Amino acid sequence: MMQFLVGMLVSLISIGLHALVTVVAVGIARSAGLRHTTRPGPHLMGVMMTTAVVLMVAHTLEVLVWAATYGIVGAAIAENGLLYFAFVNYTTLGYGDVTPVREWRLIGPLTAMNGVLLFGWSAAVLFEVLRKTLVHLEALKASESVRR
Repeated sequence: MMQFLVGMLVSLISIGLHALVTVVAVGIARSAGLRHTTRPGPHLMGVMMTTAVVLMVAHTLEVLVWAATYGIVGAAIAENGLLYFAFVNYTTLGYGDVTPVREWRLIGPLTAMNGVLLFGWSAAVLFEVLRKTLVHLEALKASESVRR
């Protein structure tokens, strides 16, 4: 039961962190995406790349939270690399070269479940930023053609 409680607590922390970073990423994308531009292709690339990098930073911070948790609860042997173990679990890569101690063997699947959820969330954010930026660029293009 302790594994589930710890896993849910860390998942909630990760979700909160992801929500905060998503708000920041969307705000940055919105302000950058709504600017007038004469070069829509590079502009769109810049908006998308910035959004992706911000989301990757969020995922990295979330993995760090999981790694710290592993160390605090003693879920894995620190010498085996808690950060590596957290990344492998969070990304669902699952090499299996580092394994948790027997008492914490459910922490890996809980980490993976959290990672899958947050990667899906990031994909949805990227898609929405792309969609909104394209809509804005099309509106700019239409208003310019009306002025001519």
